[in-house]
Amino acid sequence: MTTPDCQLYLISPLDVGGDFPARLEEALSAGPVAAFQFRVKNVEQHEAARLAEPLRAICAAHEVAFIVNDDVALAKRLRADGVHLGQGDGDPREARRLLGPDAQIGVTCHDSRHLAMEAGEAGADYVAFGAFFPTTTKTVEHRPEPEILTWWQGLFELPCVAIGGITVDNAKILVDASADFLAVSGGVWAHPGGPAAAVRAFAAILESQPAG
Repeated sequence: MTTPDCQLYLISPLDVGGDFPARLEEALSAGPVAAFQFRVKNVEQHEAARLAEPLRAICAAHEVAFIVNDDVALAKRLRADGVHLGQGDGDPREARRLLGPDAQIGVTCHDSRHLAMEAGEAGADYVAFGAFFPTTTKTVEHRPEPEILTWWQGLFELPCVAIGGITVDNAKILVDASADFLAVSGGVWAHPGGPAAAVRAFAAILESQPAG
């Protein structure tokens, strides 16, 4: 099977307790997913690690990269595949020193071409632009246009991730603009047909791309 030029990158809801492990299993069983980001807030590290461990195991079983949001120490503790850093979450160089050469390190760059270039120079493995659409996941201060993805792809080899309010209905705009990954949270977990239906719908969109 050839890998589509653009791939799906799931981000957890803030509540990953209860039946969420089963919902993650459902999503990852439904179609190709490149990565899963563990994103919880205001949870002390021991509890976060307890919540993360079954999810990490599910990702490993499906060969999906397990990325920790914001917290390099937690990523190291969990032996995660990588970490995603916001602009206030530390330097990619320090994360690389702590997590090793094989870690996947991503950096939020909002709508800033300058921040993206700085992240690349600091050794990031991917840059994330967004939010492209309205989202309830977090307060939106930056709204880039899709053409920033096209601009990035024309100049740099480093993959770019599109994030923010992405659903089955609006994803094609970002695929057409040359995003390497679509980072999706509510568009999967809140999909009316459930996570599996959402992943299948995204897979159909991504597989319909012309070969790059």
